[in-house]
Amino acid sequence: MTVPRQPPTADEAPRPAEDRGHVIRRRVLTLLTIVLLIGIPAGYLVISAGQSRDSGKDKEAKYSVTGLTVGWPSKVQRRLYQIPVPAHSRNVAYYETNNYKVSRLYAQFLTSNKGLDDFLENVDAGYTVGDLATDDIAISERDRKIAGWDFTGPGPWYGLTHSQEDPSPTQTIVVNRSNPDHPMVYVVSMTHP
Repeated sequence: MTVPRQPPTADEAPRPAEDRGHVIRRRVLTLLTIVLLIGIPAGYLVISAGQSRDSGKDKEAKYSVTGLTVGWPSKVQRRLYQIPVPAHSRNVAYYETNNYKVSRLYAQFLTSNKGLDDFLENVDAGYTVGDLATDDIAISERDRKIAGWDFTGPGPWYGLTHSQEDPSPTQTIVVNRSNPDHPMVYVVSMTHP
């Protein structure tokens, strides 16, 4: 059973009004509590996000210094970036970069004329060697710098850009035909996750 609150009796003194100093101390304590409970975690999140973004840039710079890795990209990478490196290719190397905006796979390989035909047909069913444009260095200067490619050697050079709707990758292809029997193929495949 609950008893309702009784009015104060005559012998109980009413509480005195809060003095100015106590009001200020109470407000400072409230403000300090808010800063500790909200401000510090929010500041931590801002600092953490900045460090995470800087870490990605540091990793990209670190790995771009090492250049291409000799060997074949994994099957998952080849499927994701739609780079069908032909069987029996040589001098295969690749390099992958990722960030929150775009992912790229850089690949190069030396193949036969049949391998080049197969590669182009697998990139897009309608492509043939005739679709490669003469003296078209399709790969951007930025991407050439990242991969360490220099397209100033003996040619002839051919290029092609295969654009697709996101999330499918866009491939830029450059082919060096200085050896008419064994073209050297350079590919940058870019996708927006």
